[in-house]
Amino acid sequence: MPAKVIPAPVAERAAEEPAYGFWGAMAGFIFYWLAFAIPILTYGANALFFLLYTWPFFLALIPVSVLIGLVFSVLLTGRLILMITCTGLAVFCLFWLVFASLTGW
Repeated sequence: MPAKVIPAPVAERAAEEPAYGFWGAMAGFIFYWLAFAIPILTYGANALFFLLYTWPFFLALIPVSVLIGLVFSVLLTGRLILMITCTGLAVFCLFWLVFASLTGW
């Protein structure tokens, strides 16, 4: 017996969810670059040379920042301002933790 494809009735189709994950990932990526710029603005060229020698550690923070944004967007579904605030704080704290531990503070 051949199988038939029977589409579900229109009333039973689930409504498509908004793409909260996309906004969380974008927030994590943008906050990563903002956090990357703060040591350079604070300490000047010395921080730029320091980041040049330790770039693999900071490069590894890009996917972590994106995942932090995704997690907060899933946990805080529909609350965009709170998600952006939590993502920004978490990414800045993570970036500063790596920066401070590499500089020996």
